[in-house]
Amino acid sequence: MSPTTMPQSSTPVVGFEVDTTSSTIDVFLDRVATDPDKPALARAVGDDWEYVSAGEFLAEVRSTAKGLLAAGVEVGDRIAIFGPTSYEWTLSDYAVWYAGGISVPFYDTSSEDQLAWMITDAAVERGLVRSREHAERVRTAASAAGVEPPRLWVWEDGAFAELAAAGNDVDDDALEAQRTQVTSESVATLIYTSGTTGRPKGCVLTHANFVQTAQAARMQIPEVFTDDARCLLFLPQAHVFARFIEVLSLTCGSLLAHQSDLSKLTVALGSFRPSFILGVPRVFEKVFNSALAKAEAGGKEKIFRRAEQVAVAYSKALDQGGVPLTLRLQHALFDKLVYSKLRAIMGGNVTHAVSGGGPLGAHLGHFYRGVGLIVLEGYGLTETTAPITVNVPEKAKIGTVGIPLPGCSVAIAPDGEVLAKGVCVFREYWNNPEATAKEFHDGWFATGDLGALDADGYLTINGRKKEIIVTSSGKNIAPAPLEDSLRRHPIIGQPVVVGDTRNFISALIFLDSEMLPVWLENQGLPPMTLEQAAADQTVRQAIEKAVDQVNRTVSRAEGIKKFTIMPVELSEANGYLSAKQSVKRHIVAKDFAAQIDEMYAD
Repeated sequence: MSPTTMPQSSTPVVGFEVDTTSSTIDVFLDRVATDPDKPALARAVGDDWEYVSAGEFLAEVRSTAKGLLAAGVEVGDRIAIFGPTSYEWTLSDYAVWYAGGISVPFYDTSSEDQLAWMITDAAVERGLVRSREHAERVRTAASAAGVEPPRLWVWEDGAFAELAAAGNDVDDDALEAQRTQVTSESVATLIYTSGTTGRPKGCVLTHANFVQTAQAARMQIPEVFTDDARCLLFLPQAHVFARFIEVLSLTCGSLLAHQSDLSKLTVALGSFRPSFILGVPRVFEKVFNSALAKAEAGGKEKIFRRAEQVAVAYSKALDQGGVPLTLRLQHALFDKLVYSKLRAIMGGNVTHAVSGGGPLGAHLGHFYRGVGLIVLEGYGLTETTAPITVNVPEKAKIGTVGIPLPGCSVAIAPDGEVLAKGVCVFREYWNNPEATAKEFHDGWFATGDLGALDADGYLTINGRKKEIIVTSSGKNIAPAPLEDSLRRHPIIGQPVVVGDTRNFISALIFLDSEMLPVWLENQGLPPMTLEQAAADQTVRQAIEKAVDQVNRTVSRAEGIKKFTIMPVELSEANGYLSAKQSVKRHIVAKDFAAQIDEMYAD
């Protein structure tokens, strides 16, 4: 099948002219010129917020950029940014861009091997890092790789004051001469893939990728990205999704705040009161499970479960064109008892959320819309500058990831793989022409995901191509839908479905250490370690019930026949999860091969 005859969905550019000339700094300068005194960012000060105007932020960016020039930074130099999501991260990013450099983000959880690979592959010679501990990790990794450690500026040790002082002798004309060498086609950043299936690859994203994708997203969902919107960013800024929102917020006039400590997220939501939030599905699953656990602890599980049913039914009725009177009355009652409290937890001002990085699931999508929060599920990769498709509020199809952004297209290859084309698609893999050539076909980028398009051009993702399980009988099974359903149980952190070349499907169940103590207490059980819980009969019965419920939604051949509860947790820290919480299946399969084999021993 040729590309022209494949099922395709495209969104044309209508009502606006694509910005083909600006860099990320150019569009921010336009914003500053429009209203320099308008708050652009908010910095956490205790439990309160200090507002930084667009003009004030630009002044900080320029003084930091001058310091980088004084240190010898030239156009195209790769400069690392290493630390948690923060005001300082965004300041570093924009200063690097203003100086003509290329940002190379390091994940806060990156291992020594990963750091060493990124330092050497990108030839990083300088970096802006949060702490001395971050600096030491970079130096150790560089030494292990046999290269000269990068010159580092440490945020907590006065990096920006140091750079500003060093740049005092750099005049404005010299700074502008360097900045204006950067065009829309210049490289903005190298973002390394998570490495769930092998060595991370550096994705080359240009200024045009960010500027044009942000412009397209604002045109697609203007209700969300307004000039008076408030966004609390808590995803890792090394992740492309967070970087995209950073640029979008500073471009469209939204107010941007940061919070990296998830233990303080509820407090931050309450004090900042964002109008929209973004997260990966696990964030929305956690909010739901926490609310359920709180209801159970208060003896109100039945009320919560009924409220859940009504919220889902209410949302589905909206899709069918009308809500019956009885359902409207029930919804109004639960809005007072349950839904309003959930909205209050998120600050009481949130109307929209954007979910990406994996499938949210139709049930949670309907639940949140029934509660009063429209979760717009989208789809994208590092290679597509985050979103290539997203749902539109007034025409959302829950369970899908929406339609392409203006200027973007998706197609379905004969084997079901999703192909992408348009303003959001990256240029190439850094220093890896073989990988680039392998993933591009007649101008289309092969995403590695399996999907389908409906009659209206809405995309549904069915799983990763490399993750498809082929049983010994030849049955092809996507593990993602089974795993998504299992994760709705409060104590299931990460289920990993297995069964490739085997005669039936099984699952490794990794518990959620955060939710487990609350759940045990609600069940009247004593505290347990993960090892004790894995062997506990009550815990096993609860997991078995969840598995049975999932099995009722699929055919017998697709159902989970056996499962093993693991006495450990999957996390970024132990190397089993990527930064977007994706399971590194090849590592899990290798390290837990004995437990997998045991399930098939008979």
